[in-house]
Amino acid sequence: MEKESIALWFQGLQDSICHDLEQADGKARFQEDQWQRKGGGGGKTRVIQNGNLLAKGGVNFSAVFGEASEQMLKMMKIETDKPIDFFATGVSIVLHPINPMMPIIHKNIRYFEMTNGMWWFGGGIDLTPHYIDKADAKWFHQQLKAVCDAHHSLFYTEYKKWADDYFFLKHRNETRGVGGIFFDYLNDKKGYSKEQIFDFVKSVGLSFAPIYTHFMEKNANLPYGESELAWQGVRRGRYVEFNLVWDRGTKFGLETDGRTESILMSLPPEANWLYSYEPTEGSKEAETQSLLKKEIDWLNIKID
Repeated sequence: MEKESIALWFQGLQDSICHDLEQADGKARFQEDQWQRKGGGGGKTRVIQNGNLLAKGGVNFSAVFGEASEQMLKMMKIETDKPIDFFATGVSIVLHPINPMMPIIHKNIRYFEMTNGMWWFGGGIDLTPHYIDKADAKWFHQQLKAVCDAHHSLFYTEYKKWADDYFFLKHRNETRGVGGIFFDYLNDKKGYSKEQIFDFVKSVGLSFAPIYTHFMEKNANLPYGESELAWQGVRRGRYVEFNLVWDRGTKFGLETDGRTESILMSLPPEANWLYSYEPTEGSKEAETQSLLKKEIDWLNIKID
């Protein structure tokens, strides 16, 4: 399987997801910027703003290549005295809704290879509600488990834990949201062929639009007021903190001289930071805060 065919499939996924999101939003259209990376390759950044349902979102495709920098090799713990070239391609998505009762969502799938023979796939999908609805979280995890179970019975358990550990704000001691699945460095050393791993990655990619358009249809008209918008600003602030402090994809993109506007499209249009803020005891904000924990069994959580 050649890297070009993987990149071509990713491009097609970008097209189909953008189409489905535009149809679900009913107003806004994606703006596309094609860009070239100085060191080699480029991509298509597509951003949607000021829609009926979506405040801001991006569906990005990239395929970049070139000589691996010393910092990149250090990040991957590769020691060599010879130049090594890399190739990286993927699709990355973040959507920020207008209605605080709709969740933020993120998905990324990617492929990476180097001229020293190393290659792997990575990716994941996770949900960051402003207000955690247990039934919504349960449904979300049911969809991801079905995707995983179609390829291996242990994938969901393993990758759900990986997501809990990865999408975690250590400085806040809280998860970014209700998690999802996350995986990285999947290659034939794990006992699967390249085709088998790519089939799994495809399934994760194709699950995105049906999952999020479900929330767009279900939650878009739920009522909200100024207090909910204020809390949305706080929760968006936490999202910014994770992406700028902990996210490896952001760091990798900047380290490989990726397009800054494309990398930072994941940030919301507005966010708030309130000094020493604590939600009122017994409030729905406090309930959400109490559920920002690792290792919650969302599949079997009790629905009030």
